[in-house]
Amino acid sequence: MGTRYEGTKEEKRALDAFIKLIRAGQALSGRVEAHFSELGLTVSQFGVLEALFHLGPLNQKNLAAKILKSTGNITMVIDNLEKRGLVKRTRDEKDRRHYSVGITQKGAGLITSFFPKHVARIVEEMSVLSGDEQEELGRLCRKVGLQTSKDAGR
Repeated sequence: MGTRYEGTKEEKRALDAFIKLIRAGQALSGRVEAHFSELGLTVSQFGVLEALFHLGPLNQKNLAAKILKSTGNITMVIDNLEKRGLVKRTRDEKDRRHYSVGITQKGAGLITSFFPKHVARIVEEMSVLSGDEQEELGRLCRKVGLQTSKDAGR
């Protein structure tokens, strides 16, 4: 279902595309992310573990930016992961005011055992599109996602 807004053709087209993009993203995320409960993890916690596993230790600011969360929110996420022994904070030797966050052996084991199943779910969900369509979707999403607010307000 598209927009019922009675605007210009350009407005209706943009709103309709936006609604479809958001609904598709939310539906897909809901189906894929439902499996995080098997691990007792939130989406943000999984994102932190996955980022640390694949990128190595990061400071909290860079970690927050990587998973699109605020630095305040990331502190709580890391606190909860640290309580479970899945990540560890280490004081930065160069600037003792900052901490580096790294994945523990326990956290790496959790991601190693779960990630292949996660990828398989995503591959299955995306299989409704051909390879070329997946690439085009990725290109279009990147284009929309990288648009600056200055460009958006023209």
